[in-house]
This record gives sequence, structure tokens and C-alpha cells, in this order.
Amino acid sequence: MKIEQANHYDEALLASINALIPQLSRSAPPLSQSELKAIVESDTTHLLVAYDEDVICGMLTLVVFRIPTGVRSWIEDVVVSEQSRGKGVGHALVEAAVQVAREQGAKTVDLTSRPEREAANRLYRKAGFEQRNTNVYRFAL
Repeated sequence: MKIEQANHYDEALLASINALIPQLSRSAPPLSQSELKAIVESDTTHLLVAYDEDVICGMLTLVVFRIPTGVRSWIEDVVVSEQSRGKGVGHALVEAAVQVAREQGAKTVDLTSRPEREAANRLYRKAGFEQRNTNVYRFAL
């Protein structure tokens, strides 16, 4: 297994990402070419992909951004294909994201995970994340 940052668009990457999206969210539509190009060309968004041999088996998105209190980062859209779960792919993706955040000068890496996602929550705790006592609010547009 290897972890790489996707830094260019191609049809194989688009197909692989779109195969993973339904395992991440039942309601999210597939990515278009232009959406994936915007992600991989962004200076602040880092799309990390896990390969098992030459097949993408997982992904994670890390966003690194500057605010008045410093450089921060946020992990979103962590997903490992069903057939690759339990093999350390998620842990490797999270470790790679933390390393990228560190290299970008981030002071923190944040993420959210629903309580019923027990395996994901164990993964984040094992990777060194600490649960915060905070409220998450969303304004749907």
C-alpha cells in the first residue's frame, strides 16, 4: 500500500473517486471533471489517495488554511473501500494527512465523526486525536 497526493486530473482518478463516494455518502452526487480538477489544482486542498498495488482503495481530503490565530487544517471525506477495510489503510491516510498539515505549518488538525461510526472513532483515537467537547453547527445553503 502507498499513499500519494493527487496532483493532476485523469479519467482513472475520477472513476476511482466516484467509486468511493457512495461508500462515503449515499446522497453525494458523483464528482464532475471540473470539480475534481479544482480539487487537485487547489493550493489549500490536498486529496490523498491510498493505493493497493495500482488500485485506489481509499481517500482523504485535507484542507489547510490561514486564519488570524494561525494555520489550521481540517480532514474531511475519509473513506476506505469495503474490501480494503481492516488493513490499516485509514490509519495510513490519517498519518499522511497529519504529516502534510505539519509540513504546511498547521497548528492543529480537526475532524468530525458521528458517534455510530465506531471503527472510525477508534481509528482517530489510535492516531492520537483527542475528542473535544464542542458543538458542531451547520447552515445548509
